[in-house]
Amino acid sequence: MVGFCGFNVLVWWGLVYTRPEHASVIMALQTPMVALALWFVRGLKPAPFTIGCIAAAVVGVVTVVTKGDLAHALSGGSLAGDLLVFLGAVSWMVYTLAGGYFSGWSPLRMTVLTCIPGTLGLVAINAFTIGMGYTQLPGLEQIASVWWQLGYFVLFSVILGVLGFNNAVKHLGALNTMLTMTLIPVIVFGIEAALGQSFSAVELAGAAIVIGALVANNLYLRRLAAR
Repeated sequence: MVGFCGFNVLVWWGLVYTRPEHASVIMALQTPMVALALWFVRGLKPAPFTIGCIAAAVVGVVTVVTKGDLAHALSGGSLAGDLLVFLGAVSWMVYTLAGGYFSGWSPLRMTVLTCIPGTLGLVAINAFTIGMGYTQLPGLEQIASVWWQLGYFVLFSVILGVLGFNNAVKHLGALNTMLTMTLIPVIVFGIEAALGQSFSAVELAGAAIVIGALVANNLYLRRLAAR
């Protein structure tokens, strides 16, 4: 319920008010969030270097979200959207860490048995919002107009994406799996640039800080493990 329902509702709701590039950078924060969660929940305190990388990543995200101007960010709706995406990222982090309690399950079983309550939660939320008049059920013509996008999303994001993610958590661990999230802003920024989107130097610098901090921390942890 927290992983599938919370993540999807909060992230898609947040994207109404913010840009996908901002959301992608915020999603990359899940790596340091996992490290902090392991500290608070299991008492595994990160090394000072890791804490420094987490601080740098947070600074980078704030730089991207505010474009270097906090007052401007507070004046619009973008900050609210960024906050919703952040809460969605927290939901997926909870789902990722929960996988450690089901280490005996196969990735396929983990995916299927968590999709079921997540789907029920999404149906319930949609029924409530439609009944209250907040949202409208799309018509067949609307669905048909985006059939291939929906097909791609269902097959590659929901089925193969989550199945591959759970398989990675089982074999690589939560922290190493979350490191792959650093590729999200790189891919999103690249796609948006190819579509003609321009970015300020501040946004690009902030994204570079986030990615650099997360990669540096992972290399540091790998060196400690090797020792």
